[in-house]
Formats: sequence, C-alpha cells, structure tokens
Amino acid sequence: MKATPIRFPRRPARSPEQRRLAAAQWTITWRISLVMSVIMLIVGGIVYTVVLFAQRADAERETQWGIDHNTVDSPPVCVWMTVERGGRVSSTPGTPAGLPVRSSLAAVRAGAPPVLERVERGGEQYTVRTDRRGSELVQAAYGERFQRADRTHLLLAFAAAEAVGLLLVAAASGMLARRSMEPLSEALDRQRRFVADASHELRTPLTQLHTRAQLLARRSGSETPQQMATDLQRLVTGTRQLGDVIDDLLLSARLSQSPGSRDPVDLTALAEEAVSAEDVRAQEMGLAVRLRPGPGRHVVVGTAPALRRVIAALVDNAMGHTPPGGEVVVSVDAPLPGIVSLSVRDTGVGFAPEETTRLFERFARGSAGRGRRFGLGLALAREVVESHGGRITAEGRPGHGALFTVELPAARTGEAVPRERTIASCLSVGGRRPDVPGG
Repeated sequence: MKATPIRFPRRPARSPEQRRLAAAQWTITWRISLVMSVIMLIVGGIVYTVVLFAQRADAERETQWGIDHNTVDSPPVCVWMTVERGGRVSSTPGTPAGLPVRSSLAAVRAGAPPVLERVERGGEQYTVRTDRRGSELVQAAYGERFQRADRTHLLLAFAAAEAVGLLLVAAASGMLARRSMEPLSEALDRQRRFVADASHELRTPLTQLHTRAQLLARRSGSETPQQMATDLQRLVTGTRQLGDVIDDLLLSARLSQSPGSRDPVDLTALAEEAVSAEDVRAQEMGLAVRLRPGPGRHVVVGTAPALRRVIAALVDNAMGHTPPGGEVVVSVDAPLPGIVSLSVRDTGVGFAPEETTRLFERFARGSAGRGRRFGLGLALAREVVESHGGRITAEGRPGHGALFTVELPAARTGEAVPRERTIASCLSVGGRRPDVPGG
C-alpha cells in the first residue's frame, strides 16, 4: 500500500506592503535595542567610574587616618603601617612582601614633600602614603584587594543586567514596533478592501448599463419613440446609480467611524427602484423578479444610498444563485410594531444551514453561483445594516432556495428618532419574531 504524503497547509503569501512593514518593524526593533544598549553601557560606565573614584578617595582617607592616629600595632582595616623612629624601622605584623616602599621613605627622609602613590606588589595593588608625624617617618599602605573584587562583581552585575536588559528591550521594542505598525497595516488593509469593494460594487451597475446599451443598439431602428425614451430613462437611472455606488463605497469607509446623517427613507420605494433596475437583466437570465409591498408606508431612518446598496446586493445575490425559470421576490412589510422588514426570497440552489454565519464573512463565496463573484456583497450589506441599528439574517436549504431578511427600526411619525435605537430595543417593545433564527 502506497503511503500518502502529509501535506501541511501553506501560509498565505505576504504582499510587498506587508513585507516592507515587517522589515520596518525589525529595523525599529534592532535600532531601539541598539540605542538602549548604548545608553545602558554609558550608564554602567558612569556608575563604574563613580565607584572607582569613591574607592580611591576612601583608600586615601584611610591612609591619612592611619598616619595621623594609628601605630603599627593598631592599624585601620586593610592598612599596613610602617614607622621609622631614630633609624629603627618597625612594621605591622604580616606586612606583604615588597612593603614598605623604601624609596618613598628615603625621599621623605631627605626632605621631599609627602608622597601618595599606587603601587603593585605580588599581584596586588596598594595605595601608599608616606609622611612625617612629628619626629617619626610614617608610611601607610592600603590593600585594594577587596575594592578590586567589588569592582569585578560590579562589572559582572553590569554584564548580566546588560544581557537581560537587552533581551527585555528587544521584546518591548518589538511589541511597541508592532503596535505602532498596526494602524498603518490596518490602513493598508482598508485600502485593499476598498479596491476589492469598489470592484465588486461597480460590477453590477456596469453590467446593467452594458446590457441596456446593447438593447438600445439592437432596437434603435425598430423601437417606438416612447419605448426609446423609456430605455433611455432607464439608462440615465443606471448611470445615476453608478454614481451612487461610488458614494456608497465612500460612505462605507466611514460607517465604522461615524453613522453619518440620517433621514427618513421609504424602504418600499428603494425596493421598487432596485427591482425595476434589474428587469432587463432578469429577462435575459430567464428570471422573474417581483416586488410584494405590504400595506402602508415603511419608513426607516437612515442613509438612502447605503440602504439602496443593501437591497441591490441582496437582489444581485439571489439572481446569481437562481437558475433560469426561477423567481426572486422582494417583500417589504412591518411584522412587528417599530420594525420594518425587507426580505429577498429566491427559488435557487439554496445553501446548507451550517453555512449561514459564513455567508456574511468577507470573501465567502458559494460554488453554485453564476458569474464572477467575489464574496463581498453580503458582508458589505451586513456592515450597512448593523450601522443602521438593524440586523440581517439568512435561511436556506440546498435545492430549496434562500431567504435573506433585513430588519430595521421604523421611523416614528412626529418623533425624532435617536441614532442609537437598535433592533434589539424595538424587539423588547414589540415582542420576539418567531420565524427568524436567533430573533
């Protein structure tokens, strides 16, 4: 039996912008680490210098104190005393070899001024002071072994602190660099999404315009003036909608930041406009697209171009997943007080119930739709609906079509509608709708 090789999923290739951002992040990280390392070295050097001078000052004080007050039998700690009196030289018991410094004793004996020096004897360093004390010639030698050990420990501590500090600085600077790059990365993502959204949203009105232009070209010699005027008016309407789509895209980029201006919008009128805009394309595709408005007016508070885009996206999605001979029905109703519902039902291929949530994700595409689909329309529709305080749901079964429902807060006559009123608050007053999943 032949073994099947294990294939691991490939990581998605990063774009040139992402690679540049990653390189910039690493550059910031190592530069910050280098600067902080230099700063730590400078601070360590300053501390070491201060300690060194303090130790030497301490050694000089000890030797001066020994010459002024001590004898060979009671020297200060780490000090060896040598006293010359009447030609007789006596030293502290255990004085290291090489001490006292006889050349300094001879110089001061000959009338030279007091001598302060640092000498090395037997691998050890000493601070030696030679001076007169009355009739005596006194020399005090301070051993620097413990001071040197302290400096060695200080250097080791600095080295450990430098290593640990460098790691911490590298980690912190990497985190800060990543956070500082996040807004730029998000801006690039928004730019790419805007291009993708624009490509998707402009496709439908351009297709409509192209289809109508072809029909006008074919019927230019056979149509009556009235028919020609109707087709031209539809063509003009399509060009206006194309401009509206561009406005919609710009509006969508601001939805997450500001809800924008809101006005009363007749949802039935928008639905009628969307259905009328698709009649020519529906005939070519062999579909029936109908509007079923409920009684009364169905007015919401929102942005008309954005809501028009929602309806157009839902209708376009339904037509793209319905085979010839099928039907797409757009309904507008008020199922509960304070709520306006718009639904788009089709007799198309449908979808599995477990795919309901995934349908509203960006770039989620079904395999049964016609045409070149980018998986952005439903995601954009959800963004607009949620920015209007509403919700959008989907129901479907494979082979039995699909139903998309948008619920928005209704505008109340004679009452200023607050911007933050959501569909949840409406449901809390009017009750729960039984036929909407999760409603």
